[in-house]
Amino acid sequence: MLQERVDLYRYFSVKRGKNSSGYLNTYVPDGTPELNVKKRPAMLICTGGGYGFLSDREKEPVAIRFLSKGYSSFTLEYTVKTAYPVPFLEACMAMIYIRENAEKYFVDRNHVCAVGFSAGGHLAGMLATMFDDDAVKKALPNKLELVKPDAVILSYAAITSDKRYIDSEPFDVITGGKSALYKKLSLEKRVTGESSPAFIWHTADDDSVLLYNALIMAAAYCEQGVPFELHVFEKGGHGLSLADIETSLGEEDSRCDKNVQAWVNLADNWLKSRGFAVRG
Repeated sequence: MLQERVDLYRYFSVKRGKNSSGYLNTYVPDGTPELNVKKRPAMLICTGGGYGFLSDREKEPVAIRFLSKGYSSFTLEYTVKTAYPVPFLEACMAMIYIRENAEKYFVDRNHVCAVGFSAGGHLAGMLATMFDDDAVKKALPNKLELVKPDAVILSYAAITSDKRYIDSEPFDVITGGKSALYKKLSLEKRVTGESSPAFIWHTADDDSVLLYNALIMAAAYCEQGVPFELHVFEKGGHGLSLADIETSLGEEDSRCDKNVQAWVNLADNWLKSRGFAVRG
């Protein structure tokens, strides 16, 4: 397996801000003539953490799981505790980097998905709906066509800035407290007919990012006629990751739920129906 840690700021010759992260980790099979694999779909993983930290539970285990399903996987270490547009631009750089280096990583550049969890789901949602944002045009000119994911997976994602339906911390961080950004970054307002297709899943008893976030995003997709699939699991709470023993504290942990574990296969099947497949 090819594992690298790519400095996105160095690759794009963009000045790094103080305390910025912006690194991409690769989990890609080595090429071998015996397997004769030419191209794989790619999965960019945006871990959660309320924009205040990066959850390891939603990082490498998720990359390895999708690697086992035939994806070239990439995990993004985006900058936390800082406002828009920094984390968003780092996610955009990651998407561009994957496509520009598709041959190196055996990637089908026309089948690149981003999966995000909680605040990372908001980040993946920005990629899906704000790929032509003015901040991208300014920072990464002439590369806009490489930013938009071909699909996204929104896992208990923070969507709306309405404080009735979400812990305010993620939006307080990503907006920097600027009132105009609360509206701009409330993603149900950003969905258009050009947005990336989305697989959306949530739990009904999530008391951190309420189910309404998934429902309002699905409704926005429905209104705009953009393909989506929505799954709501009865129990599990927040922050489940793969919902198995590996990403929980054990079978007694509420985050270990056999029903919720199904989301990975459901998402993979949905992506396969959209052409995401290993091609020999």
